[in-house]
Amino acid sequence: MATQLNPYLNFRDNAREAMEFYKSVLGGELTMSTFGEFGMSEDPVEKDKIMHAQLESPSGLVLMGADTPSSLPYSETSNISVSLSGQDDAELTGYWEKLSDNATILEPLAKAPWGDSFGMLSDRFGVTWLVNIAGPKE
Repeated sequence: MATQLNPYLNFRDNAREAMEFYKSVLGGELTMSTFGEFGMSEDPVEKDKIMHAQLESPSGLVLMGADTPSSLPYSETSNISVSLSGQDDAELTGYWEKLSDNATILEPLAKAPWGDSFGMLSDRFGVTWLVNIAGPKE
């Protein structure tokens, strides 16, 4: 198996909701494990929080996520964005439309100066997504 680079998103108490939303966007199979299932909950209140979630889409995309325990620092802002890019206009536009639900549009999906279609948004969970749809080859 080749080495993979997978985005791993951290949340504070809403990883389950977020990962279920991303499943509705990307499709595929979602597996989730809680801190309680692995005896990793220092705080009994957090036993049902998500220790690890993994979404594998039909097109091979992998997205992971977890709740950050209250004993660890958590920042809602980050210098990381998730980028979706390719040539399949219908697939990528579909992702954009679903991610746009209750999102803040930072840059509308439109023709960019470099010839592709590009858009950027911050989704309802505060995650920044970039979508780039390759323009026609010259």
